[in-house]
Amino acid sequence: MTSSQEAWRPVLKTSGQPVYIRIADAIGDDILAGRLGVGERLPPLRDLAETLQLNYATVSRGYGEAQRRGLIYSRVGQGSFVCRPGRASRRSASADRAVDMTMNLPPEPRDPLLRERMEAGLRALGPDLQPLMRYQEFGGSMEDREAAVAWLERRPLTVSEDRVLVCPGVQSALLAVLGNLARPGDVVLCEALTYPGLRAIAGQLGLRLVGVPLDDDGIDPDALAKLCAEHHPKALYCNPVLLNPAAVTLSDERRHRVVQIARRHNLPIIEDDAYGLLPSHRPPALAALAPELTYYLCGFSKSLGAGLRIAYLALPSARLRSRLAVTLRATTVMASPITAALASCWVQDGTADLALTLTRRESQARQELVAEILAGADYRSHPEAFHVWLRMPPAWSRVAFAARLRAQGINVVVSDAFAVNGKPPEAVRLCLGGPASRQDLGQALHVIADALQQPGAASAGFF
Repeated sequence: MTSSQEAWRPVLKTSGQPVYIRIADAIGDDILAGRLGVGERLPPLRDLAETLQLNYATVSRGYGEAQRRGLIYSRVGQGSFVCRPGRASRRSASADRAVDMTMNLPPEPRDPLLRERMEAGLRALGPDLQPLMRYQEFGGSMEDREAAVAWLERRPLTVSEDRVLVCPGVQSALLAVLGNLARPGDVVLCEALTYPGLRAIAGQLGLRLVGVPLDDDGIDPDALAKLCAEHHPKALYCNPVLLNPAAVTLSDERRHRVVQIARRHNLPIIEDDAYGLLPSHRPPALAALAPELTYYLCGFSKSLGAGLRIAYLALPSARLRSRLAVTLRATTVMASPITAALASCWVQDGTADLALTLTRRESQARQELVAEILAGADYRSHPEAFHVWLRMPPAWSRVAFAARLRAQGINVVVSDAFAVNGKPPEAVRLCLGGPASRQDLGQALHVIADALQQPGAASAGFF
């Protein structure tokens, strides 16, 4: 067994096997020889990479292979350890589970300080729990709306509490807004690649979605103006920061042009700013440029987690608050008072800010893996986002590529889920967050990188 003063260093065999395989082999050999003991902590990935003069991704892949074999296990924030007797089979089975890159979740918050603060917020509700079990004011209590106003100031967006509704998630708020603005058969404009939840609501309400062409700077204002004149739409829905799925952010110049066009046509804007707080440097919200036209939506699903199910809706006027509150009451009655109070607590005591900072930091680390492992691939993302829009090389169709990955235990979303008009582009969306560890993500990215390099795969029988 290695001493606590001496870091373990593998001796890599000379063979035709890839280096990452040889790292895993060395771990197995040293466990059998007694040079690595049960529960012993392996060197951090970056330290071992420096010692062996290898890149981080190769060492990460080696540890991942050792974990797949059941030789080691990882603890978030603590490192990788040699498995205890009887644990190997359990870890191996866990490692063989599919890697789900379909749900666009933030990396799960596992920082000890954040966990402690979140738990403190839960405990703080205890003395006042009984009142929270009763019906509350529809659209949120005064305290919860004040917390909403405080959270929107982070964007920054200045609104009064009489223009804010507290909703049980963005989806319910979006349903209420569209139900008030449009009737069956009406046209609603959106990005040509859009949030699947919008497509679901449009189908439920009988609305016709028309996609506005977009490029690397967001939706095309000239195309928007033309579609407004042609279709007389009831609203424009947009996801203008880190668009899901294409990771495009509407440029400053285009934001002003979009607002001008919306004012000319008296076109309500539904701004779904789900990712608006993720970038450190971000353009102004459309709601700040055109508050009289914009229904602004934001929640916590992309920073704290989707399970919180609290969203804030800022309305163009206080008069509209009563109308939307009635709609929300008919469909969802009210946001859970317990959940709303917890969200308010986390906003007020800084826990939500800490979660956002940690999400941004972990997203940056995961994007670094993407940049390293998928170097040379045709993809679009952002250093602080946790999704990637991966365009297919000529050898692949999107469906065949997704099928190949699925056969290897990795699930992604093809562009069909997002496309509004015409033939979907040959692309897939990769989600980098959720419960998967950074190490698991690295392994999945290596599989994706390997698949991209396989020539002629589009005709290889994967349909």
